[in-house]
Amino acid sequence: MAKTVESKRLLERRKLRIRKKLDGTAERPRLRVRRSLKHIYAQIVDDASGSTLVMASSIALKVNGGNIAGAKAVGKQVAEMAKEKAIEKVCFDRGGRLYHGRVKALADAAREAGLQF
Repeated sequence: MAKTVESKRLLERRKLRIRKKLDGTAERPRLRVRRSLKHIYAQIVDDASGSTLVMASSIALKVNGGNIAGAKAVGKQVAEMAKEKAIEKVCFDRGGRLYHGRVKALADAAREAGLQF
């Protein structure tokens, strides 16, 4: 039980440490990734105006977000939606998670679909 509380505390510390260095602007918004056990979510956020420009998730796509194939589908979808809104460059916010597995798959799929970061 105590390990779970400690893990959450450490995740929050990593998130804050990453967010100190990243700031989404109108020219280069932030691509935020959040994952849970069953799903994965991606948002492109303009922190200057406090608005979400694009959002995609495994729930909306009706795919299994708990695996790499689902993460790739979400990454491709968010990149296509960003291109429709003329967003080409983003800064990547991994949300305190390791750049590995589903997070990396989503990032790679977004890059292949045309996003630059």
